[in-house]
Parts: sequence; C-alpha cells; structure tokens
Amino acid sequence: MNGAIHALACRYAELPVQVIIGEIRDRIGVWRPLPAVTFRETAIDYLVHGQDIAVPLGRTLPMPSGLGVIAADRVWSSPRMFRARKKLAGYRLVADDAPWAAGQGQEICGPISALLLLLTGRPAALPRLSGPGVAGLREFFAPSLAA
Repeated sequence: MNGAIHALACRYAELPVQVIIGEIRDRIGVWRPLPAVTFRETAIDYLVHGQDIAVPLGRTLPMPSGLGVIAADRVWSSPRMFRARKKLAGYRLVADDAPWAAGQGQEICGPISALLLLLTGRPAALPRLSGPGVAGLREFFAPSLAA
C-alpha cells in the first residue's frame, strides 16, 4: 500500500498545480468508497487525519466518543490494519472517557481519541496517556520521536 501511494504521489507531483487543484475541487462532496471500505474505515480516516492536522497546530478537535470506540474496535480487531494488536502486545489499553478497553498487560489509560492515535501509530498520543505502560511506549516510539 505504501508503495502504491508513493508511486501515485510521484505521478501527481509531475502535474501542473492548477490540474491538481481542479481535481481536488471536483472531488468536493463526492463519495465513492472502495468496495472493501465500510463506515468503520471511513471513521478511522476522518477521526485520525483530523487529529493529524489539529495536534501539531496545538488545536483541540473534539472526537465523538462513540465514533472513537467504533474506530478503535476496528483497528484493534484487524490483524492487518496498523498491526496494532501485535505492536501493542503486553499492554492493556483503557479509555477513561468511553466504554472501551483492549489487550492484556501493563495498563495505558487515556481518552479514546489518544488511544485511537496510539493504535494507528501516532506518537502524538503519548502526552495524553498515563499508566505504568507509558514508559515502554516512549521507548517504542523513541526512534520516530528522534527523527
């Protein structure tokens, strides 16, 4: 998937800016999901990418907790999506603002929005998490934080 995205991005980089802007404008309001994409995957994209923008800007973007639970469940239950269960083996994730928990091991607590960022591999979640497992997460994310 990363290779396909990279190849497509390289092809688009060769296009004139006005062509790219035109394509973006043409897509506004258009929804054509891929055959295997459900509302759960769409929720993941919507919630996580919104946070990807808001967090570095120092902005708060509220996340509906019910939708956050649906997205977190989907990421956790998929063996291929982000490989969250494998990467976070040995940890117990517990939302402190929604009825959601997963895994076994050292506890990591926080809002569902931070846990969803963690599940999708975003170190931006770390400042909003607490519990005995957080120190291990800091070590896990250390290479990406140093870059």
